[in-house]
Amino acid sequence: MSHEKEQSVRALKVLFIGGSGIISAHCTRRAVEAGMDVYVLNRGRNELRPPPGSVAVLTADARNPSAVTKAIEGHVFDAVVNWVNFTPDHVQQDIEIFRNRTDQYVFISSASAYQTPPIRLPVVESTPLRNPYWEYSRNKIACEDVLAAAYREDGFPITIIRPSHTYDETMIPFDGGWTVVERMRAGKPVIVPGDGTSLWTITHSKDFAEGLVGLLGKCAAAGEAFHITGTETPSWNQIYAQVAAAAGVPNPDLVHVASESIAAADPVWGAALLGDKSNTMIFDNTKIRSLVPGFAPAIPFSQGARQMIAWHDEDPSRRKTDPQVDDLMDRLARAFSPRPL
Repeated sequence: MSHEKEQSVRALKVLFIGGSGIISAHCTRRAVEAGMDVYVLNRGRNELRPPPGSVAVLTADARNPSAVTKAIEGHVFDAVVNWVNFTPDHVQQDIEIFRNRTDQYVFISSASAYQTPPIRLPVVESTPLRNPYWEYSRNKIACEDVLAAAYREDGFPITIIRPSHTYDETMIPFDGGWTVVERMRAGKPVIVPGDGTSLWTITHSKDFAEGLVGLLGKCAAAGEAFHITGTETPSWNQIYAQVAAAAGVPNPDLVHVASESIAAADPVWGAALLGDKSNTMIFDNTKIRSLVPGFAPAIPFSQGARQMIAWHDEDPSRRKTDPQVDDLMDRLARAFSPRPL
C-alpha cells in the first residue's frame, strides 16, 4: 500500500505551528472539517481566534527549539505547517527539529517574493524570485533557498506556499487599518498609493484554506512551490470604494500619491508599497488546481468588505486607530490633494 493510500484510510495527523492567525485559523478549522487529526503549537495567546475544541493544543514558543522538541515529544506527523517562520535561521531550526518527524514540511512564504515588478503576467510558480525593495520578501526568499537545499541534498520533504494578499473579517486591507475607515466616515481624505488603477489579487482566507488543506498529505507536492490566490483582481480604487460602501460612505475622498512620495515620508510604508502593493499582480492558479481540483475561490471582495465592517462595528474596542498614521495622511493630503484642504 502506498503511503498516500495508507493515509487515506486513517486520519491525517497534522501540526500547525501558529494556527490562530488571519490565514491559519481558517486553515485549522478547514483541516478539522476535512477529518484530519489536528494539533496546534503556539504560546497559548489565541483569544481572538481560538482553535476548535477537537484540536490538540501544544504550548511552546516556536522560537525556542528545546521547548518545541519537548512539546512534540513522541509525535510523528504526516504534515507540519509553520506559519511563523520569517528568516533562514527559523527554517534551519525546523529542519533540525522535524527531520524524521514529518512526511511533509510546509513553509508559508509570500507572493511578494516573486520578481518585483513582474516582467510578465500572470505570475506563475516559475516566475523568478527577486524583490530588491522589501526586506521581508528577501528574507522569505532566503528561507526558500535554505529549504530547497535541504530537499536537494537530504530529501527533507518540503512544500512551499506563497500567499498573496489574504484577509479575513478582522483585517482592513490598507496600511493604517481601521484608521482609513474612520477617516472615510469622518469625511477626511484618505491616501491611495499611485493612481489607484493597478490591479491587485485579494483572497479571502476561507478560500485560501481550501487550497492549503487540499495539499496536505499529497506526495506530488514534495519539493514543489505553489501560490494559492483568488481570481478576483480589482483595482486599488475599487478596493477602497468597496470598503467605503460597506462602511456607509458612498463617495470617499481619495487622494492619490505616488508610492515614491509616500516612501519619502514614511520609509517603512514605502518599502511595503514599492516591494509589493504598488505593482499589478495577477496569478495563474493552474498548478494548485492540478493537485486540488476543488480549489475554486468563491468569496468576492465586496462580500468580504461587508464582513470586515460588520465585525469591527460589533465591538468598539476593535476599532483601533493610529494617531501617527492619521497625522501622516493629513500631511500627505495637504501636500498632494488636487483641491485646497
